[in-house]
Amino acid sequence: MMAELWQALRLRLAILLTLMALTYQARKKTFLSVQEVTAVEDYAKDSLQWITDQYNKESDDKYHFRIFRVLKIQKRITDHMEYHLNVEMQRTTCQKPETTNCVPQEGELYK
Repeated sequence: MMAELWQALRLRLAILLTLMALTYQARKKTFLSVQEVTAVEDYAKDSLQWITDQYNKESDDKYHFRIFRVLKIQKRITDHMEYHLNVEMQRTTCQKPETTNCVPQEGELYK
């Protein structure tokens, strides 16, 4: 009787550990593809614009920031598509919300 109880308990423990391992494995990302893309690709252009808009919206700075150089863009395909962007942003001469004819600041205001 006691041996059967231990056997049932061990079986339940083994099932529980297997389910935990499968859940963990399901959450791990498996990279199917990682490739560098150019800034002219549609999704990349949209992502660059979104980054600029979000940064300026969340920034307390009174000047508008703009992307002046794209260093690298990677498209990663896992269970979904991700873009990883490395960019250089600079503060411009335009105060928010103005965005036309903005050139990078120089001198004391350079950021």
